[in-house]
Amino acid sequence: MPQTSGTQSLNPWGTLEFSPPQPRKREAVAKQQGHGIDIKFPPPDPGETSFNAKAGGACSHPAYQNIRGDAPAPPLIPTLSSQGSVDCPNLEFEYGDADSHSTQLAELYSYTEEPELSTNRRCFEEDFQAQVQGRRWLELDGTQQKAYVMHLLDGLEVVNRDKRLRVARAILYLAQGVFGDLDNEGDVLYWSRHNSFLLYQLGTFTAFLELLNMEIDNSQACSSALRKPAISLADSTELRVLLSVMYLMVENIRVEQETDLPEWKTCRETFRMELSFPVHTEEPFALLLFTMVTKFCSGHAPHFPMKKVLLLLWKVLLFTLGGFEALQLLKVRRREELGLPPLPEDSIQVVRSMRAASPPACSIELMDQQQQQQQQPLVKQDSLDIYNERDPFKSDEGGVDEEENDDVDSGIEGQLDLLERDTIIPVLPAQRPPIERVSFPKGLPWAPKVRQKDIEHFLEASRNKFIGFTLGQDTETLIGLPRPIHESVKTLKQHKYVSISDVQIKNEEELEKCPMSLGEEEVQETPCEALYQAMLYNLPQYMIALLKILLAAAPTSKAKTDSINILADVLPEEMPITVLQSMKLGIDVNRHKEIIVKSISALLLLLLKHFKLNHIYQFEYVSQHLVFANCIPLILKFFNQNIMSYITAKNSISVLDYPHCTVCDLPELTAESLEAGDNNQFCWRNLFSCINLLRILNKLTKWKHSRTMMLVVFKSAPILKRALKVKQAMMQLYVLKLLKIQTKYLGRQWRKSNMKTMSAIYQKVRHRMNDDWAYGNDIDARPWDFQAEECTLRANIEAFNSRRYDKPQDSEFAPVDNCLQSVLGQHLELPEDFHYSYELWLEREVFSQPIRWEELLHYQ
Repeated sequence: MPQTSGTQSLNPWGTLEFSPPQPRKREAVAKQQGHGIDIKFPPPDPGETSFNAKAGGACSHPAYQNIRGDAPAPPLIPTLSSQGSVDCPNLEFEYGDADSHSTQLAELYSYTEEPELSTNRRCFEEDFQAQVQGRRWLELDGTQQKAYVMHLLDGLEVVNRDKRLRVARAILYLAQGVFGDLDNEGDVLYWSRHNSFLLYQLGTFTAFLELLNMEIDNSQACSSALRKPAISLADSTELRVLLSVMYLMVENIRVEQETDLPEWKTCRETFRMELSFPVHTEEPFALLLFTMVTKFCSGHAPHFPMKKVLLLLWKVLLFTLGGFEALQLLKVRRREELGLPPLPEDSIQVVRSMRAASPPACSIELMDQQQQQQQQPLVKQDSLDIYNERDPFKSDEGGVDEEENDDVDSGIEGQLDLLERDTIIPVLPAQRPPIERVSFPKGLPWAPKVRQKDIEHFLEASRNKFIGFTLGQDTETLIGLPRPIHESVKTLKQHKYVSISDVQIKNEEELEKCPMSLGEEEVQETPCEALYQAMLYNLPQYMIALLKILLAAAPTSKAKTDSINILADVLPEEMPITVLQSMKLGIDVNRHKEIIVKSISALLLLLLKHFKLNHIYQFEYVSQHLVFANCIPLILKFFNQNIMSYITAKNSISVLDYPHCTVCDLPELTAESLEAGDNNQFCWRNLFSCINLLRILNKLTKWKHSRTMMLVVFKSAPILKRALKVKQAMMQLYVLKLLKIQTKYLGRQWRKSNMKTMSAIYQKVRHRMNDDWAYGNDIDARPWDFQAEECTLRANIEAFNSRRYDKPQDSEFAPVDNCLQSVLGQHLELPEDFHYSYELWLEREVFSQPIRWEELLHYQ
């Protein structure tokens, strides 16, 4: 994997260091107070004192004491060593819930597991020929197939562990599509799907769930793995077989096809309900997988095959909660139920219609351009001109942009910002090819939005200026304000957007104020609600465990002696001895890590989006624990690499992928063929992972000033700018969103030196009517008490969880029985000696106490 020019290390929940390649005299330390991560960055400026930035604490760095438009720009992180001039073409990538069905099945298996495919076939054929002599599986009718499957399920009840494993392998061979009787990949996929529905109808998933619980609680296997110096595939054989069968069933049943039989559709809905709610156990199935993840990260079960567990967990969440399109439909329906106006546009369709912008020029190209400047006239490349509109930041003349003049005097900062310079091409007046115009609609892609808070801030400022006093949250009274202010308020209200989260927060405030008059809240029992209730009390541990594994799988992380071993289910028992075997294992290990990153990023994004729609404080609870576990610097560390190399990585051997390897003769592998890789333009799963991580980062930082300042303090701007090299519209959109929220904190000089990026933000990202992001004069650009912001949010979350999920018996808000007959008729348990002292108690507590009637009159 590509390495940066400086040293990097991230100890799991230890120290994350970004050290420049050359020694520096002083070092600034940004300590993140979450789970004990110390994050070291280079100092902000040779002339400034060190600073200490805490997540949740006020920042004392000089650049942030005056958070205005003239604040000095923060320094840049050391750039990658020799990224070179990468001519990245437009990537034909369509974002979705998952990759193609065959690819999803292929990624379940590592290349090291290839010999086990023939083992599964042998176990099946030995048992099948003993039961059904002289026939093949494809020749049996439905009744005979069901009878044989029932015979196999009976074999799972035996005490002998080896016999149980052979029967489980035979069932796995059925789920893999009985490839021994077939000769093309399409038939293998069809029979894998057919057999998965058959296995589910006969109760195979429930039987395997019981076996999985037995293996999780197998203390002998755990202690054996802990004693071994090196864990390999052999230590997780039983678990891998069980998880593979369950994954194949979930994935095959989850995917809908037009040719599905009516009984298959019924099975799909039944299976979804079975996975969503605690049917066979006291908890949803996803919670069992989360428990496996935490047990693995705690070191008690190092032999767990984490890749298979995480893939299965992701697909279970995708199946039970729904994908991104289902989420969009659910959001539209929820807005209708709350009486809110419909969404201004379908965000999925808008993103798909976008086209990518050209990346900033590289330093090598700029050196060549400086030599050409003296020889011929120059013109700017109009590559960021989207929807056939002119760049609003461009000069009307055809010469050089004004930002180049500003860069001349920018000193060292200008040299580090070479990647932001515009690409300059020579003028060819006579032979210029015609420009192909794309038929996009005129105007910006997104409808602008305005929050209620924005209208209140605008009126507050206007009233202070023209009247001298304010009216609080009153947005209707406009008396005394000039006519232009009336028109402005009218325009703001026309674009006012009330989100589902706003309604939920308002309802929660009312429930907190009036718990007795409003009564109990009716909570709809949905799969998302059931999952949150099950995860609630151990959710911090789940988030930390997922981030630990993501950290270990990140390409920028180096091997550590105390880090968790995520390669237990990919390393063979015998290590490679030839160069070819070493290359194959190296590709397998890199592919293994990429799949883990993909599954974790996808399931975290699914959780965040579904919890946000279900209730905003469920989303905030997950988000806050991710932030406390240092998810923000972890994602930034992930992107602090040559991102183009990661997206175009060729860590796959197509001839060894399932189901191709089961029906085709494998060619002889050579070092040259392994090094060449496939012919794909990019790696789908890596680009998918990058977009997911950027979306997670957006979710965590949106409307959170303290977390936005974390992006600034961790010097995310140069890392994110390098990600703009990837010419994929959706990825660029989320990078630009992250840059937009911090531009007001980066200072005027940074904005002047990065006008190309500012122009792209203007053209691609949604506008907020009175958001002064481009100038830094906004009211939100003042220093904030970040600790108070996070503490207030945490208090609201705890109040929500306590009110909805903690049900104390003796609550002070319990209803009072005011009926005299009912109260007197209640049977009370009195102590045995009470009747002896009853008269004394009556005299002391009742007759001797004067009745103060004047106090009753006073209270009235």
